[in-house]
Amino acid sequence: MTDPSALLELALDIAREAARMLVDKRPADLGVAATKSSPTDVVTEMDRASERLITERILAARPRDAFLGEEGGSTGGDSGVRWVVDPIDGTVNYLYDLPDWAVSIAAEVDGVAVAGVVEIPRRGETYTAVRGGGALLRTASGVRELKVNTGVPLDRALVATGFGYFPERRAHQGEVLAGVLPRVRDIRRGGSCCVDLCSLAAGRVDAYYERGVQAWDVAAGALIVEEAGGRVQGLAGAPVSPELCIAAAPDLFDALHAVLEPLNPARD
Repeated sequence: MTDPSALLELALDIAREAARMLVDKRPADLGVAATKSSPTDVVTEMDRASERLITERILAARPRDAFLGEEGGSTGGDSGVRWVVDPIDGTVNYLYDLPDWAVSIAAEVDGVAVAGVVEIPRRGETYTAVRGGGALLRTASGVRELKVNTGVPLDRALVATGFGYFPERRAHQGEVLAGVLPRVRDIRRGGSCCVDLCSLAAGRVDAYYERGVQAWDVAAGALIVEEAGGRVQGLAGAPVSPELCIAAAPDLFDALHAVLEPLNPARD
């Protein structure tokens, strides 16, 4: 069965279990287990433990589904459903015990995200969305529907962004930032793509852009933004890819895109 609401409930239960494990079992002496693209692109043993837990729970419930995870790669399936998982988005924040990290789980049907959960345990926040069913923020105080900020001119926009791991990419991203900063209210850099996207959906920032995001970073968060009324794309109408992700309310999106495009943000 591929009912998006059922997929969401499964993702929600598993994301919460993984988040509890990451909080409760985080060792006091947590260190870097490995690096990936550069010495600053880190993996901890807890990333691996979280992905194992999520994979095992999903496949126990739905053994014919496919799986794409940041740490474990991909597995095949023949059900038409693929789970896209970031076991800890914001690993450096987790390593330093900063609050802006999350467990992100999205379910795709025939390549389209239909359900997504972003669990931010240190903030006590759970963001969820079902395609066509809106986006919600769940906290201890209740549940509220999410809507992106609209009617915000570019020069009053609070814009979130992030940076890559290679020095050359960071240098160019600094040049792009220098072109954006004088045109907007201010910049925020939180350290987690999916948390930034959820902040956009919740109206805590007005826009977001970043080069280098991967499918597991954006799968759930992009759906949450879209269901909150936002637009998520790359440059010139391209889909989101590692080249670039831009997200904002539709009216602000075009203005931010117009600033970014001549800055060549998809170049390293």
